Amino acid sequence: MSLFAAAAVLITLTAVLAWLNERTLKLPPVIGVTVGGFLASLAVLALGSAGFSAESWASELLARIPFDDLLMEGLLSFLLFAGALHVNLSDLLKQKWTVLALATIGILLSTFLIGAVIAFVLPLLGIQIPFIYALLFGALISPTDPIAVLSILKKAGAPSGVRALITGESLFNDGVGVVVFAVIAGIATQGASASFGDISLLFVEEAIGGVIFGLGLGFVAYQMLRRVDNYAVEVLITLATVQGGYGLAGALHTSGPIAMVVAGLFIGNRGRLLAMSETTRERLDGFWEMVDEILNALLFLLIGMEVLILDVSGAKVLAGLVAIPIVLGVRLLTVGTSISAMRLRRPFPPNTVSLMTWGGLRGGISVALALSLPASPERDVLLTVTYVVVFFSIVVQGLTVGPLVRRLGRGTE
Repeated sequence: MSLFAAAAVLITLTAVLAWLNERTLKLPPVIGVTVGGFLASLAVLALGSAGFSAESWASELLARIPFDDLLMEGLLSFLLFAGALHVNLSDLLKQKWTVLALATIGILLSTFLIGAVIAFVLPLLGIQIPFIYALLFGALISPTDPIAVLSILKKAGAPSGVRALITGESLFNDGVGVVVFAVIAGIATQGASASFGDISLLFVEEAIGGVIFGLGLGFVAYQMLRRVDNYAVEVLITLATVQGGYGLAGALHTSGPIAMVVAGLFIGNRGRLLAMSETTRERLDGFWEMVDEILNALLFLLIGMEVLILDVSGAKVLAGLVAIPIVLGVRLLTVGTSISAMRLRRPFPPNTVSLMTWGGLRGGISVALALSLPASPERDVLLTVTYVVVFFSIVVQGLTVGPLVRRLGRGTE
């Protein structure tokens, strides 16, 4: 199967599932397409068990489009930019210290707490993995997924302060999470060693470098936008900012995701206000909203279909189910600690901790990081456990966060 044919099948299947969801289930699009992809995968597995060749055909389809490369080197740049483009910078700046704490200290604390508990629990289930791989799971599952979070929060109706916190944290913590994951993965898979100085330098290059590069990228795009008044050209400039900027960030060894967030914030706020006509704003918003919806649907279809490549066993699935309350419990602890510390400086909306805990969805980034590991028995364990946690997060937490917002919005914390 050619790459074009594989892409054609995925786009067609995405469109059909999105249509069926809109006509029947009427779930939020990302959840409906994820569930549809999962059910379609189960049907393929059932056909394979019955002697049909559907399973091998579907596996070949997924092999043609590797999920980790597609997300980390392709879709992520567009989705992060599109999400950041519509974030109110003034709301985000009000939460800057809390977002910074959650996206740095929170990620590190979560990584080690989840890793320690998982290292203790898995042997009780008959699964033996080295401690470093338990930490690796902590690193890949700790970042909340901006793609999942942004798409759900659009209709959840959370208070603006809570929404800015969850959105800001999710936009920035994936860059930090990827750095932490890369360091631990190097130790686990290559026997590499990393001193505190090495890790600090890597963080400065990736995270701080990503912020500086994103500001520069956004400024250059802004200067180009304000000198023309042609929406087609201006849309093209934003496309070049995303695709060219993400590729250049990788070549410069800075964080492409963080650079896209910062550039999107710059263009979506200063650029929208000072460099665009009303017509351009309408066309640009319409274009990026369409890109966001289409790529989100494609991404979450792939998440649903990834069950086809899992090495599923009862013990691994049970480990994934056990990991769900562990991940949520650590999330509650890290968010609660950060918010409690920040309350000494400023107030927070009611039920902030509860809403941020349940609204901190995991998504494609976690699955992509697990898939990026070299083949090994430990990878099979981490991939299955990660998939179970992510699927629960998208479907169960995603479906209930809206009702939770409405219910807790009337209470006090």
